Amino acid sequence: MKNMTLNRKQAGFTLIELIMVIVILGVLSAFALPRFADLGGNARAASINGLAASIRAAANIAHAQSLANGAAAAASVTLEGQAITMANFYPTADAAGIGVAAQISATDYTASTSGTTITYTIAGTTAGNCQVAYTAAAAGNIPTYAIETTC
Repeated sequence: MKNMTLNRKQAGFTLIELIMVIVILGVLSAFALPRFADLGGNARAASINGLAASIRAAANIAHAQSLANGAAAAASVTLEGQAITMANFYPTADAAGIGVAAQISATDYTASTSGTTITYTIAGTTAGNCQVAYTAAAAGNIPTYAIETTC
């Protein structure tokens, strides 16, 4: 009588094959994990870049509205029903100026003012130099913007 075990085909993976697959997946994940580990820094940098673009656009829109009104350099303008304080035809560097013009939320960003400069950082974070600074326009000049995205 023939031995029946010789006619049987292999019906699964061997233990060695399974261990090799696990080892290969482990090595691949060890190299891939650092690429996805610090996405928070990228998100904070994107948030600051978005805020900077919003500030820049809001300052330009308020400036255009001020010129269109033919108002004095220090007159306020109204955008979307909100009064915006102005100086030299651009929003002032405070919450009533650029803060209202760019509709910056105090729950999302923390503001600190120093002279004619207001600096916004992401609320609740202490991550590096992740900030945008708006310096109000001097007479005959445009406002300046400083962006730091080392988050």
